[in-house]
Amino acid sequence: MIQERTVDVPKLLDLEETHFAKVLARTTKVFVERGEGSYLYTPDGRRYLDFVMGIASVNTGHSHPRVIEAAKAQIDKVVHPSASAVSYGPNIELAAKLAEITPDGLDVSFLANSGAEAVEGGLKLAKYVTGRPIVVAFQGGFHGRTLGAVSVTTSKVHYREGYEPLAASTYFAPFPHPYRCPLGHAPADSARECLAFLKRQFERVIDPHAVAAMLIEPVQGEGGYIPAPFEFLRGIRELCDQHGILLIFDEVQSGFGRTGKWWGGQHAGVTPDIQVMAKAIASGFPLSAISSRRELMDRWSVGAHGSTFGGNPVSCAAAIATIDVLREEGMVENAARMGERLGDHLRQLQADQPVIGEVRGLGLMTAAEFVHEDGSPNGEAAEAVREHALAHGLLLLTCGLHDHVVRFIPALNISPADLDQGFEIFAAAVRGTSAVHR
Repeated sequence: MIQERTVDVPKLLDLEETHFAKVLARTTKVFVERGEGSYLYTPDGRRYLDFVMGIASVNTGHSHPRVIEAAKAQIDKVVHPSASAVSYGPNIELAAKLAEITPDGLDVSFLANSGAEAVEGGLKLAKYVTGRPIVVAFQGGFHGRTLGAVSVTTSKVHYREGYEPLAASTYFAPFPHPYRCPLGHAPADSARECLAFLKRQFERVIDPHAVAAMLIEPVQGEGGYIPAPFEFLRGIRELCDQHGILLIFDEVQSGFGRTGKWWGGQHAGVTPDIQVMAKAIASGFPLSAISSRRELMDRWSVGAHGSTFGGNPVSCAAAIATIDVLREEGMVENAARMGERLGDHLRQLQADQPVIGEVRGLGLMTAAEFVHEDGSPNGEAAEAVREHALAHGLLLLTCGLHDHVVRFIPALNISPADLDQGFEIFAAAVRGTSAVHR
């Protein structure tokens, strides 16, 4: 029997100060020991209601018993023989299970370890099978921190600075944000005008016949929790079809039920050619996937891509259990219901608190944007609200160019009572800080 050790938090924090790379940013000083459902617990027993969930990585809630049981059972069999060396069951079973839930036709998958890896793999696939050099991404998008992924990331210049030169033949188009149209148009016109701008780029700047892929988040994550207007996603699908361009959806943060459907792109009725997934795929175990049509995957020659740890059997076992739990416990449907409930709460609060400029999102990928009296982004208010909420036991994160957007990322099986409790803490924080940070 393994004896449980007492956690010496001061000692561990001293070791962290000495040995842990400071490049990793952290938004709180909370030290947690365990998690269960919608809550995280510190060694001294303090409980935090978690509306971060590993940055959308734990959609099933912390330590879901079926996921943990599946991972433990696999550990007792084999931890890592590497799919590059031998075949084994969990990764094959997962690839088949992904084919059941991914958009129609995307029935072949490559398994990797992280969202950035999946993005890089998806771009490699597109370039390899088309023989074309150019990638078009969208302003405000976040696709990862590795060199190729950061080359298509523009949510903040901070992610790019110090790493030039980045990948060549990468172009950026405006992402339609009706509340803050990047081209200065009215909300109703933003999607149409951004699409028209992209078409003009194809006439003046970018040779569309040299474009391998367009890469877009159906709901921008780090960029501010901004759903792409459905007409825009349909428009770029048509544009890709017209020019033989592969459309890649980055569903790393929006996938696995987060938006109230399995995938963010499903709200617009649009199917990509390639879909990249990670975060919630295995309830916190490191894993990602690239899914596409067989006719594309079969043109990706053997050995043209690979991974030592991709498709690790423990992570795959957790992913299989995750998908089963999401399905059988109705979590995707609950995300839609609770997202509507949360949105209603937030809009009622917005009516009384003009420091909230907009409430937006899909399902439980929902956000509140904070503004000054002149409508400009108000990062100070958002941060004050986040800190106030933390002091009262609620974990929140900000996002957006000026960190002026508070995002809500609870577990997809959150109860109405826990959702309402979290909202009340947030609402009290808003009321307590809005007068100071107008």
